[in-house]
Amino acid sequence: MMRGTRWLLFGAGFLAGTAGIKLLSSKDAKKAYTQCTAAVLRAKDQIQAGAATLKENCDDILADAKEINEARAAAEDEIIEDASDEVTEG
Repeated sequence: MMRGTRWLLFGAGFLAGTAGIKLLSSKDAKKAYTQCTAAVLRAKDQIQAGAATLKENCDDILADAKEINEARAAAEDEIIEDASDEVTEG
């Protein structure tokens, strides 16, 4: 590239950046950023509420599964005791 073209591109980039900064710091842009940030915060709250509900449901499922396994283990113990009683009697 020629030396003048590089300076021209640098100058154009500088102007675009300066215009971009002014555009991004305008009142309308700040309102848009505020609205977007508010939407993100609402989404975060909804996700956290959903995660809490999911955790509660998982905890309930785990507790129910443990109860089922305890009942099954108790039933197996009764079967083994009944079988051992039959062996000693017979």
